Amino acid sequence: MHTANLVLVVDDDPAMLRSIARLLRQFGYESLLFGSAEAFANHGQFDGVVCVLLDIDLGDGSGIELKHRLNAANVSVPVIYITGNEDPVVREAALQSGCLAYLTKPLSAESLIEPLDRAVSGSV
Repeated sequence: MHTANLVLVVDDDPAMLRSIARLLRQFGYESLLFGSAEAFANHGQFDGVVCVLLDIDLGDGSGIELKHRLNAANVSVPVIYITGNEDPVVREAALQSGCLAYLTKPLSAESLIEPLDRAVSGSV
């Protein structure tokens, strides 16, 4: 797999994973999909990864906790959070963890692609 524009996507909703993968493909990004926090936590390859798209509310964990694990492992890949439940406390925790963007579902193409393009260009 060519990984110049690889985005890792973690969401426990299979329809959302398919939708995001299709959107990313339309804009020239490849994706690697994870349906659970556990599946992503077992992934250790981040070479060539442009960004990680993390759902905050995963059935088996939290996207914010996954970001803290990346930080603890010295993995410095940009993260975009997505959530279907807008909560000011959660938003603040997400921003405090260090993220490129915090997006609420449903996502517009522009809201997702703009921060990804910034990550690719290195202006994060």
